[in-house]
Amino acid sequence: MASMEHRYKKHYSLDEARKLLPSVRKWLKQIGQLRKDLRKLDSQLEKLVAPGVDLGGKVVNTWVRANVSLRDLLLEFFRREIQIKDIDRGLIDFPAIIDDEEVFLCWEEGEEDIEFWHRLDAGYAGRERLTGLE
Repeated sequence: MASMEHRYKKHYSLDEARKLLPSVRKWLKQIGQLRKDLRKLDSQLEKLVAPGVDLGGKVVNTWVRANVSLRDLLLEFFRREIQIKDIDRGLIDFPAIIDDEEVFLCWEEGEEDIEFWHRLDAGYAGRERLTGLE
C-alpha cells in the first residue's frame, strides 16, 4: 500500500496530534461559544428584518464579527487538515499513517488523550484502541 496515493498531505504522528490537543480544546470551546452567541444574534436579527427596515447597528456588527471569528477558528483546523467530524460532540480526526495505511487518529472532546484510530472510511463506529504507537 505504500505506493498508494494519499488523500491528505499532512499526516500526524501521535506525538504531534497530542501536542495540538490544548489548542484544539481551546478552539472547540471558542467555536461552541460563538455558535451559542450566533443563535442569540440570529433570533435578534429575525425580529429586525422587515420590509423597509434598514439593518445595521450593534446587532449586525456583532453578528458579522462573530461569523468572521468562527470562520477564522474553522480555518485553524482546515489549514492543518484536521477533520471536524461532529462539531457538537467535538469529534476530531487527525490524518495519520499506521502500518503504511492512511488512517485517522480519533479524539472526542472530553477524552483525556488520543487513544483511538480508525480507517478513513470506517468512521467513529470503526474506532480501535491505539496500541504500540507510544
